[in-house]
Amino acid sequence: MAISPELLEVLACPACKTPVEPVGESWLLCGACGRKYPVKDDIPIMLIEEGDKYRDTPVEELPDPGSL
Repeated sequence: MAISPELLEVLACPACKTPVEPVGESWLLCGACGRKYPVKDDIPIMLIEEGDKYRDTPVEELPDPGSL
């Protein structure tokens, strides 16, 4: 993942405002509410609707965001 550490410091879940953390190569996880946000072409897709789609998906089963 090519998200800079500086950007990661300011990214927060738009639903609950908790900082997100990288998971795997292409996802950001909100540890508070469980939403998972894909990173497509090094751009975090921080929309609540996107985070809701994979909320119940285990991290190891998340698809490659390029195929979404």
